[in-house]
Amino acid sequence: MVERRRRLLRIAIILVILFSALYLLYRAFIYSPVIFGLRDDFKEAVPFQAVPAGIKGIRAADCAVCHREIYEEWKSSYHARAFVDPFFQAFWRKDEFIWICLNCHTPLVNQQPFLIKGLEGGSVSRPIREPNKDYDVELQGEGITCAACHLRDGVILGPYEDSDAPHPTRYDPRFRTTGICYTCHQVPGGPFQFYNGGPCATYFEFEGNPWAEKGYVCQTCHMPEVERAVAAGGTIRKGGRHLWQGGHSPEMVRKALTVEVEGDKKSYDPGETARFTLTLENSGAGHRIPTGDPDRFFTVSFKVVDGAGRVLREKKRTIGRWILWKPVIVEVYENRPAPLESLTYRFDYQISADYEGLSLVAEVAYNIMSERSHGVLETKYGLTAKDPYSFVIFSETMPLRGR
Repeated sequence: MVERRRRLLRIAIILVILFSALYLLYRAFIYSPVIFGLRDDFKEAVPFQAVPAGIKGIRAADCAVCHREIYEEWKSSYHARAFVDPFFQAFWRKDEFIWICLNCHTPLVNQQPFLIKGLEGGSVSRPIREPNKDYDVELQGEGITCAACHLRDGVILGPYEDSDAPHPTRYDPRFRTTGICYTCHQVPGGPFQFYNGGPCATYFEFEGNPWAEKGYVCQTCHMPEVERAVAAGGTIRKGGRHLWQGGHSPEMVRKALTVEVEGDKKSYDPGETARFTLTLENSGAGHRIPTGDPDRFFTVSFKVVDGAGRVLREKKRTIGRWILWKPVIVEVYENRPAPLESLTYRFDYQISADYEGLSLVAEVAYNIMSERSHGVLETKYGLTAKDPYSFVIFSETMPLRGR
């Protein structure tokens, strides 16, 4: 008996050592708090930018002196709130304030408190930092500010070849293509991360779709065309509004979808089964929807309610991505519709004898994140966002009348 206990103890010790070694190997070579990988064009911030000749500074307010309308549009956008946005701040805290996030949310070296001089062991979670003498805390708060896209090497870049301005200018054809958006809207997966296109794969989803083949680019929808002078006193010409509305805008999400609900009959007798079909088409987006952050999803719901508003039966379906996050990242399944793709959902309900006053309510809701995730961000990571994390984008009520 004593020998048997010794043998079991030795086995237990060996198992503890083995699992400890495996865990250390996992933490050293596989685990990363970062849910994406690095790519050459966004692993470094945009190099330090000096103030061009002819203007006072590179903050957005300096640009507003001549470009007031564009400034006001930018100011209302999520680009302007890319750093201060409470959702970003909560997620960034959750991800241990990893440095690489700043290369899209505050892209300029001028906006970052530290310079990244290298990575210990090549690991993105072990950066070698040094203080940045050119750090501008006010500019950091501007997120994706004017200079992040338009300023390089003392020259203001733009979509026109004949600009007349008090500062140096240069035509950059990327402003008329998806290339200007690619860097931050096609985030790749990293080692031991198996996504369908990447954690944020909007550019990947856009390539080769019917809208792209017709010549549409990101700006077609997200920077709607407008005729105006780009700067005060300038020539009236076609340009784009600097709004970049997307997943946080109910109006923009509604524009992307066509939803229809049909019943198999106009009226039903007691005991009959009412059958309803909801068709959801991605009729207006040039990429899958939802896109971007993997937490985003749609819910399709059918509810039978009585005359007092009580829910007698409810059925829900989810449209999104299902991702296993640990021990390695694996995208298990997705059912997001591609451009011009439709999804169909059916609901049956047997009409009871006391069916008077019954109605079917069919809804489609868009969710920035689940209620559970929102709660975790609030309680553990200080989320204070006022904007809704879920909103209804389609609702139709159909009475279940008798003959």
